[in-house]
Amino acid sequence: MWSLRFIMTCLIAASSLCATFAGDSKPMNVVILFADDWRHDTLGCAGNPIVKTPHLDQLSRDGYRFTHNCVTTSICGVSRATMLTGQWMSRHGNTSFDMFKTPWAETYPGILRNAGYYVGHIGKWHAGNFPQEHFDFGRSYKGSHWIKETDGTKIHVTKKNENDALEFLATRPQDKPFCLTLNFFATHAQDGNPKQFLPQLESMELYNDVTIPLAKTITDEYFKRLPPFIANEKNESRARYHWRFDTPEKHQEMMKNYYRLATEVDAVCGKVVAALKAQGVLENTLVIFTTDNGYFHAEHGLADKWYPFEESIRVPLILRDPRMPKNKIGGTNDDFTLNVDLAPTILSALGQTIPAGMQGRDIAPLYLATTKPDWRSEFFYEHAIIKNKDFIPASQALVRKDWKYFYWPDFDTEQLFDVANDPLEENDLIKDPQQQPRLVEMRKRFAELKAAAK
Repeated sequence: MWSLRFIMTCLIAASSLCATFAGDSKPMNVVILFADDWRHDTLGCAGNPIVKTPHLDQLSRDGYRFTHNCVTTSICGVSRATMLTGQWMSRHGNTSFDMFKTPWAETYPGILRNAGYYVGHIGKWHAGNFPQEHFDFGRSYKGSHWIKETDGTKIHVTKKNENDALEFLATRPQDKPFCLTLNFFATHAQDGNPKQFLPQLESMELYNDVTIPLAKTITDEYFKRLPPFIANEKNESRARYHWRFDTPEKHQEMMKNYYRLATEVDAVCGKVVAALKAQGVLENTLVIFTTDNGYFHAEHGLADKWYPFEESIRVPLILRDPRMPKNKIGGTNDDFTLNVDLAPTILSALGQTIPAGMQGRDIAPLYLATTKPDWRSEFFYEHAIIKNKDFIPASQALVRKDWKYFYWPDFDTEQLFDVANDPLEENDLIKDPQQQPRLVEMRKRFAELKAAAK
């Protein structure tokens, strides 16, 4: 097992060798910091008054933050497949946790490895069997916050993420550009464990002196406003609400431990960026922080994700791009960007051809172009049924900043929300006669975007 002292020694020794990578003549590297179950406001720089994320806040100050970044499917496995392939679920074919059907040679790590990159994957995979053979440095693990090393000792999964990432950077070939995807398990709950969120011991002093505010829509009143196939005790999102949030004391304990896990991930992100700087390659490396899906913190009386509500589909996105003009550094953008955009953005930045089958768009023109490009103002959201319609029913949506149209295909049920005036999505206007013209238009556009996702 690699010691941290040995890894840091390698990093320092490598720094002089790598300093020349910052020149324009060298291919750019990429590091993707990919957290789990973080919604868009689980960041200090996004206005969260409780959670401490100083390193990601600094990454935002040194880079660019997209405030309306969303996922096209809000669940771990599918979202990861979408990130790798640049495709909607309807095209890549992973509807839960299976391997996608897109050829590996058309994923961003496959393309980069074929182009001579040293390619690494660390941490959570959750999209079928881990394809070890496709990575130069591949280590896949998930499911528990405390895991066993090969020598039988236990290590926290986020600490293992850290050790493996630093080892990748310390031992990578010095004559190759590199691509590292660091997939954290945190802040995902440990399903089946009554404590759910298990941070490291040294983090337990964090957040002891704060009270986590309760969301307005946490009450049974708002739960009962949901369609009856969601507002029942058979629904998995409601079951997990009871696991985590159904008493004030439990809500405080769970959220504090959730935030402790987030702060631990933030610290590792800071160490990875520091290692890139020590090696002299930070200014030639595209660094991306994002997450696989959002998360209900008891809003609507629910937990976890899956459904098209804002808490579930909106996630962080921070890019630190060496090409970024100085007047853009530290800025924000409120256009709709999507997880389907990550693969084409990475490939374009690294000078690779984007496969015709990728459906996302390179988002770099939003901060590189002198004239803002035409950009999407809406997108199609989809989620397949999991197990059965009582457990997690399928859901689809047409998402705009001002309006949302939901469709629940297992029940042939529609919903309509005026998000501009009802940002918490409290009031379903599907039966409002005044909204019938809007409903007709949104149904039509929904069908068009659904067809285009295939």
